[in-house]
Parts: sequence; structure tokens; C-alpha cells
Amino acid sequence: MKDSFSRRDVIKSIGLSSGAMLLNPLFAHAKPEQKIMIQRTIPASGEKLPVIGLGSWQQFDVGQAASERAALTKVLEEMETLGGKLIDASPMYGRAEEVIGALTTELKNNDKFFFATKVWTTGKEQGIAQMNDSFRKMGRKKIELMQIHNLQDWQTHLKTLKDWKAQGKIKYIGITHYTDSAHARLEQIVKAKEVDFVQFNYSIRSRNAEKSLLNAAKDHGVAVIINEPFEQGALFRAVKGKELPAFVADYDIRSWAQYFLKYIVSHPAVTCAIPGTSDVKHVTDNLGAALGKLPDEAGRKKMIEWIEKA
Repeated sequence: MKDSFSRRDVIKSIGLSSGAMLLNPLFAHAKPEQKIMIQRTIPASGEKLPVIGLGSWQQFDVGQAASERAALTKVLEEMETLGGKLIDASPMYGRAEEVIGALTTELKNNDKFFFATKVWTTGKEQGIAQMNDSFRKMGRKKIELMQIHNLQDWQTHLKTLKDWKAQGKIKYIGITHYTDSAHARLEQIVKAKEVDFVQFNYSIRSRNAEKSLLNAAKDHGVAVIINEPFEQGALFRAVKGKELPAFVADYDIRSWAQYFLKYIVSHPAVTCAIPGTSDVKHVTDNLGAALGKLPDEAGRKKMIEWIEKA
């Protein structure tokens, strides 16, 4: 998701002190007990994941030049240092899988992360070939989560993924989409208990998933990954020049990114949100949303009311 320019814009517009706050977020100021990242349990296994991960769409689609990869190396180093785990990719994202695999291998932290990628093609054999390619690109013999991208030929791929899970090649099966129009279909699949994870769009302004999909996932024991948490930067543009409302300090919110992310992960059905970035400062800021207090229901309502007036 391309939020870098608009996000920098927001930081500049609200002054140096707020920009400095991003450089010294809750990680720097927290008491030791506050530096433990909030985690959610994957219902299928009991395994826990930090509630903030990393998306790779666009930002990780770079060439082989060291100059193109330097910023991403810092991002992946910071992810490991601060305790981030889930990194989401897809063959659809150009070179993202290859770049993630190469850089984490160079950094010797490939096995420290929870890799989630996708199958994005039609046909059983084509799907198998594509997924085997993903294993090679990401430098893995086992990938934690394999998802069916945008429901493409999902019934065909689901059979393969069930076989692969039984063989131990993958740990979890997932399905994804990024539009409200797909929520009803995703909900049907969730209720059929066909998958361990479901990934979809959800944000403080785009709340269609609150109608029933989020609760369906919670009720049927399916972990939830959230994409488009910043609406491709539109949320930052909406608050450009505006100060954070004072009440969010009660929830350890120190930036607009944390405002948007803490709204999402405060929903009990959400397992992990995956903001994408190639800026190490933004990774630090984003992961700060996994620290401290989360808004309660009253706080969530106030956050919505404020943003709708922005």
C-alpha cells in the first residue's frame, strides 16, 4: 500500500514534535512490561501472533540493486528486532517473494518470521507449480500460511492445500480478498470451516466487515488478517494538518498510524493487521500499535465519531 508520501506529508504538517514522536515511539518510552507486544491466538492451533505484521504489495517489488533493497533490509531488521512476525506476500506482487526470501536469508533471520503467501492462478497443476516457485523464492521448505488469492479457483486450490497441510508442507490454509463485495462469499467459506485464516479489507472508515464477517470468523474459529488498513494512504490524507485528539492518549496512541491500526486490532476477531511500508520509521511506528492499551468499545465509538468529522 502506497502510504509513504502522504504519511510524510502528515508528519510535516503537524510539526517537528510529532515527527520526533515517530522516531521515538512507545518502544522507547515504555516500561519493560509495556514492551511486550499484544498477541492474538490462532484458533486452529493455539499459536500466537503479534497483532501487527507487514504487507509487501508494491514496496517489495524492487530490483536486485543494493540501492533498491537497502531500505527494505532495514525494514526486515527492525521487524525482527521489535518482535514482528507475520510477513504477507503473493506472486501477484512482482518480485516481493524473491526479495523477502533473499534479504531474510542474507540477514539470517528467514526462520524468525511467519511467512504468509498466496496462490494466484487457475488450475491444479498451475497452482502447484506456482506454489513450489514461492517456496524456492522465499527460501523455505515449509511456509506457515498459504492463502488462495482473491478467491481465484479457490475450490481447486483448497484440495491441494489440504493435501499439503496433511504432508506438513504448510501449517495453515487461508483465503483472501480486498473488496467489500467479496465479504459475503468469504463468510460462507468461513462458516463452512474450510480454512484456518481469512484475509480481507477493514479500516476505521471502511467497516463493512463489522456487519457480520468479523463475528463469523470469531464464532467459527478462523484467524483474521486485515489488509488495506490505511486505505492506500487515503486515511493519512484525510487527517493532514490535524492534531491527534487528546483522548487517544488513554490508549497509548502516539501517531495517526497507531490511531488507525489500534482501531482495527481492538476488534476481538482480528488476529493481525498488515500495513505495508518500505520505510523503517514507519515499521517502528506501526509496530507501536501492538503495545500498550487498546481502545474499549466506548473508545472505538469516539474514534469513529472523530474521524468522520475530520
